[in-house]
Amino acid sequence: MNNNNKGKAKNILASLVTALLCIVTVIQGNTLFAKQDFYKNLTSDTVPKPPAKPQRLLKIKLPITKDTLQKLRDENSSLVDTSAHPLKDTLPKPGSDTANQVQVDTIYAKMSKDSLSAPVNYHADDSMVMNVPGKKITLYGKKSTVKYIDNDLEAPVIIFDQQTSLVTASLKKDSAGKVISFPTLKQGESKMVSDTIGFNMKNGKGITKGTYTQQGEMYIYGERMKKINATDFYAYRARFTTCNLDTPHFAFVSKKIKFRNKKFAITGPVHPEFEGVPVPIILPFGFFPLTQGRHSGILAPTFTANDQFGLALEGLGYYKVVNDNWDVTTRATLYSYGGFTFNVSPRYYKRYHYSGNFSLDYNRFKYNFKGDPDYSTNNAFNIRWTHSSDTKARPGVTFSGNVNAGSSKFNSQVPNSPARNFQNQLSSSIAYAKVWKDKPFNISINANHFQNTNTKIINVTLPDLTFNLNTLYPFRRKEPVGTLKWYENIGVALNSNAKSQTFFSDDTTVSRINIGKQIFNNLQWGATHNVPISLSLPQIGPVQISPGISYAEKWYQQQLFQTLNTSKNRIDTTIKKGFYSARDMAFSLSLSTRIFGAFTFGKNAAVQAIRHEIRPSVSISYKPDFNGKSFYNIKSDTGHTYSNRVSLYSNSLYGAFGEGKFGGLSFNVDNNLQMKVRNKADTAAGATKKITLIDGFSINGSYNFLKDTLKFSTFSLSARTNLFNKINITTSATIDPYDVDPANGRTINKLIWNRKAALGRLVSGSISVSTQFQGGDQSKKKAIVPRNPNQLINQNTGMPLDEYQTEAAYIANNPAEFTDFSLPWSVSFSYSLQFSKVFQSPKIGFKNNLDQNINWNSTLKLTEKWQLGINGYYNITQKTLGTLSMSIAREMHCWQMSINISPVGRYRFFNISISPKSAILRDVKINRTRNFYQL
Repeated sequence: MNNNNKGKAKNILASLVTALLCIVTVIQGNTLFAKQDFYKNLTSDTVPKPPAKPQRLLKIKLPITKDTLQKLRDENSSLVDTSAHPLKDTLPKPGSDTANQVQVDTIYAKMSKDSLSAPVNYHADDSMVMNVPGKKITLYGKKSTVKYIDNDLEAPVIIFDQQTSLVTASLKKDSAGKVISFPTLKQGESKMVSDTIGFNMKNGKGITKGTYTQQGEMYIYGERMKKINATDFYAYRARFTTCNLDTPHFAFVSKKIKFRNKKFAITGPVHPEFEGVPVPIILPFGFFPLTQGRHSGILAPTFTANDQFGLALEGLGYYKVVNDNWDVTTRATLYSYGGFTFNVSPRYYKRYHYSGNFSLDYNRFKYNFKGDPDYSTNNAFNIRWTHSSDTKARPGVTFSGNVNAGSSKFNSQVPNSPARNFQNQLSSSIAYAKVWKDKPFNISINANHFQNTNTKIINVTLPDLTFNLNTLYPFRRKEPVGTLKWYENIGVALNSNAKSQTFFSDDTTVSRINIGKQIFNNLQWGATHNVPISLSLPQIGPVQISPGISYAEKWYQQQLFQTLNTSKNRIDTTIKKGFYSARDMAFSLSLSTRIFGAFTFGKNAAVQAIRHEIRPSVSISYKPDFNGKSFYNIKSDTGHTYSNRVSLYSNSLYGAFGEGKFGGLSFNVDNNLQMKVRNKADTAAGATKKITLIDGFSINGSYNFLKDTLKFSTFSLSARTNLFNKINITTSATIDPYDVDPANGRTINKLIWNRKAALGRLVSGSISVSTQFQGGDQSKKKAIVPRNPNQLINQNTGMPLDEYQTEAAYIANNPAEFTDFSLPWSVSFSYSLQFSKVFQSPKIGFKNNLDQNINWNSTLKLTEKWQLGINGYYNITQKTLGTLSMSIAREMHCWQMSINISPVGRYRFFNISISPKSAILRDVKINRTRNFYQL
C-alpha cells in the first residue's frame, strides 16, 4: 500500500474546510445575523409557523434636536439596528442657527407584525391568569379595566387574545342570579353598557349584546350593536327614547338603525310604543338629528285652529347657519281661509364685540269670504331689533338698540296671543355714547320712537344729542397745598341737549296726507342749555349749606299766536317760523340736616326701641322775571273774560319758561321709622333684629314771597313701606291748600286752614299694594331663569343660544307646560287705586274719579303630579273681568301635559298640549288649540 500522499491529502482537506468556514462566516456577517432570531429558532414550538413576511421598516427623515434623537433611540432600542446603517450626525459650526440641532438622514426601525400602536394599561381587582401557549390574558374583578388609546373598558371579566388582538368582556352574576356588574366601554365621547362586549384593539371594531348607550338627549337600547369606527355604529332590534328609565315610558322601536355619534340617526320602518305597548303607527323611515350646537335644518310645524282664519299649519320654517357669526330663522303659518304670516329672524354675534337679533313679521289676513259685502283683507307688519355692544371692544364707547315698531293693527291681529293682543304701546330706542378718557366731557346720541296703537299716532325723535361737561373748578390751583380756599370750591358745569321730533299717523281713514308730508309738516327742533354753578362749603355743625346759581337757555324754531275768531267763535292759530331763544336764571341757598330720635323700652320687652329719623331740607331761591314778555292773554268768548295766559313757546319742543318772579322758600321733609325687637329665632342672649315700619314718608312744597296771590304751591305727599318683608305698600297724594270757586271750579286766594283744621283739599292720589306668598321650604333658593335668551351665549360656539337651547326661555314663559311641583301652593296679589277730582258743572261740582283693579296669580299642588294655576285681572270700578286664565299641569317624568283655558274676556281660547320634555323631540307633540274672538 502506498502511503506517501496520505498526510498530504489530510492537510488539503483541512485547508478546504477552513476556507469554506471562513467564507460562510463572512457571508453570514453581512446578512445581519441576530442573536434574538437565533434564540427563537432554538426554542421554537413544534407546530410549524407560516412563512414570515418581510419586516416593516419605519423611515423617518427630518431635522430633529439632540434630545428628541436620544428619546427616539431609547424608545426604539430593540427595533433600531445601527450596525449596518449608522446614524450620521452632522455637527454645525459653533454660533450658527442650527447649533442645537442634529441632522438625521434616515432611521430604520423594525416593527413586529402583531405589535399595537400604543401601550395597554390594565388592572385586575381580583386576579390575572396568563395562558402562555394560548397567548391569552384573563382579568378578574368587579372593576377590572383595560385602557388603550381612547378605549376604556371596565368589566368583571376581561379576556385578551394576543393572536387576534380581540378583547372580550362579559357580565357576572351572583349565586342568586343577580348581576353584580355590567361591562362598560368608553370610546371617545360615546359610552356603552352591555351584557357582552367584544372589540378588536387594532381596528376599533366590535360587537356588543344587550347594550345601552346615550347620544345627546337620546337613550338607546339594542339587542346587538356593531361598531365600525369611533363615530358610526349599527343597532339591531333597537329602541331609542328621551326617558332615562330602564323601562321607559315611551320609545321609538325599529329593527335596524344606523347612528353617527352626535350627528344623526337613520332608521328603517319605525313605530312608537308607550309603556311597552306598540302603537299601530308605522313610518317607512325615520331621521333623528343628534347634532349638538347649531346646524341648519327644517323646523317642523304644528296644527292649530282659529275661528277667524280656519285651520293652520303653524311654524313651518327653516333654520340656516350662515357662518360662525350669523344664523337666520324663517317661519311661516298658513291658514285654510286664505291668510298667512311670515317671519324672518337673523341673529349675529361676535365675541367681545357685539351681539343682536332682528325680526321682521308680516301678516296678511282675509275677513269673511270673497263676494260678501263685508269682505276685506288686511296687511300688517312689525319690526323688532335688539343690539348690544361689548364695552371691552371699545372702552368708553357704548352702542345699543332696542326697536319695536310696526303697523298699529299688527298686535291686535296676532292669532292665539291674548297678551300681545292687549298691548297697545310700542317704543324703540337707539343710543350711542362716548366718554373720553381723562377728559371732563361726554356725549350721547339717541333716537327714540313711541307709538300708540289705539290712536295710531307715531312719535319719532331723531336725533337726540346730549353733551355734558363735568364740574370744573376754574379758581382751583393746579397743585393745591394745604386747605382749599372757599372760592376754590366754586364749580361750573354744562348740560346741553338738542333734538328734533315729528309725528305722523298710519291710519289712512283719518289722515289723507301721505306719511312723508306728515313727517315734514310736523317736524320740530330745539335745544336747551343749563349752566349750574355750585359752591361746596364745609359743614357747619349738623347743617350742610350749599349755595348755587343756575342759568338756562332754550332755542326754538317757531312762535305760536292764538286769537279768538269772534265771527266763527273759535280759536285761530298762527305759527311764525324762525330762530328764537329764551333765557332764565335762578339763585338758591339750601340747608339740610338729619335729626335722630329714639324711644327705648325695658330689656325684657318684646319691642326694645323705636328709632325715628327726620331728614329736612330747606331751599331759599330767587328767580327774576325774564320771560313775562312772551306771555299773552287768550279770550275765551266774545266777552272780556280771559281764560288763560299762554306763552309764545307753549307748543314748542322743550316748553316755555314760567313767567313772573319767584322769591320763596321750598321745603322737603323725609321720615324713616324703625323698630328693634327681640329675635325669637336666635337663642343667643340679647339677640335682636330691626324691622322697618316706614321706609319713607315725605312732604314737599314751596312758598313764593313775590307773588300777589296763591303764594303756596300744592303739597306732595308720598309714603312707602314693606311690612314684614312681604307686603309692599306705596302711596302718594297731591293736596291744594286753597279753596275753589264753586261756580267754575277755579282756585281762589283763600287758604283752607283759615276756616278748618286741614292742610288742604285732596286733589289726586294713588295707592298700590302687592304681596306674594308660597308654601314649601323657604330656605331653598330658586334657580334664576334668564328672560332674554338672545343674551345667552353658547360657550362652545360663541353664538347666542340656538333654537333648542332657548327652550328654557319658552318653559319659563309658559309655567303651565313646565311647572315647579315642589311648591305646594303660591299666591301673588296686587291692588291699585287711582283717585282724582274733576270739576263737572256748577250744579254737580267736583266728581270723584276712581279706578281700582286687581291682578292675581296663584298655583295649587293637587297631588304630587298635578298642579292647578289661576291668574287674572279684574277692574273693580268698571266691574269687568279683563282676562282670566286657568291652567292644569301633569308631571309625567319624561313628558309634560298642560291644559290652558281662558273662558272670558275679549280673547277666549283653550289649549291642550302633550309633548316630551326633551328639546330634541319638542315637535313630537299632541296639540289642540281653539281661539274665540269677541268683536
